[in-house]
Amino acid sequence: MNTQQQQRLMSLDTLRGFDMLFIMGFASIVVSVCKLFPEGADCWLAQQMLHVKWNGFAQHDTIFPLFLFIAGISWPFSYSKQLDGGSTKKQIYLKILKRAAILVFLGVVYNGLFKLDFENLRICSVLGRIGLAWGIGAILYINFKPKTLAFISGGILLVYWALLALIPAPDMPGADRFSLEGNLVGYIDRLITPGKLLTKDIFDPEGLLSTVPAVVTALLGMLTGTFVKQPDSKINGNRKTVYMLVGAVAMAVIAILWNQVFPVNKKLWTSSFVMAAGAYSLGLFALFYYIIDVRKWQKWTLFFRVIGLNSITIYLAQKIFKFDSISKFFLSGLASKLPEQWSTLLLQCGFVAVSWLFLYFLYKKKVFLKV
Repeated sequence: MNTQQQQRLMSLDTLRGFDMLFIMGFASIVVSVCKLFPEGADCWLAQQMLHVKWNGFAQHDTIFPLFLFIAGISWPFSYSKQLDGGSTKKQIYLKILKRAAILVFLGVVYNGLFKLDFENLRICSVLGRIGLAWGIGAILYINFKPKTLAFISGGILLVYWALLALIPAPDMPGADRFSLEGNLVGYIDRLITPGKLLTKDIFDPEGLLSTVPAVVTALLGMLTGTFVKQPDSKINGNRKTVYMLVGAVAMAVIAILWNQVFPVNKKLWTSSFVMAAGAYSLGLFALFYYIIDVRKWQKWTLFFRVIGLNSITIYLAQKIFKFDSISKFFLSGLASKLPEQWSTLLLQCGFVAVSWLFLYFLYKKKVFLKV
């Protein structure tokens, strides 16, 4: 592989930052801006900034799978770098397990581990799912070729569909097998998952069984990373972009068709959801890759890269530190002179600005939380 291909893809850090910006407060800003207009929070754009209640698909439902997809893309580059650096397979396996374990632990910390209220502590988490799904995917990637991984991914999605379609929750007789109460995913969590479950203590959107199809989301990223990692002498960036866009369209068609019998559902991480989120993730990555790494239009990326290079840091920091208090300290006076909706919008913009400046300080000091 040539030197250019060995370099870190700037599009990945930029896209990760774009993705994290929405949960860093930008989604709330969009909703507040929409409220300034007649349709308000009921308009299509504002609704995209919220998770759907059960079945369906909104922009806010793409944030988590896109992050996992990006983590997958990074792995082929990291794996090659470790091999070139002389790491043995055993050492790489240990690093994978260590990273997965740290992410699971940080997820529990995020959920309130240090409150020491173990009776109400939730073990399942977003970071935990990323750790498990990425870790399993990384181990599969090391042991199988891309074509085999594609078949494994398809097999996982088909088996998962069959399990949920054919096996209802035994403790909820008569309930719809794809409903909140009647699905097998919730039953497995009620049976064996430790800790508190997020929804009515009967279901958790980051539960054990639904982590299995999330492995495919990671693998889709890894397969994409393998494809992009090919040297330009073999296939240039323009063609890579076209092929990725075609792949995104194909997955979107599969998602639409599969949705007819197995609804797109983020909380269940259904197979149709994997395809829908995969289509969105691959299409968006193709766009960022073309603009940033192929055409080299890169000057605008700093704002997003500052976030993307410390994505887990800001995810945890916003839980720990009161950035909103800093925003109010500097802006509450001005906010008090404005109408209520404009005041809310100003403080939300301040919250995002304070969060970004915190990350920019770390960026300038070259401090990055790497897991």
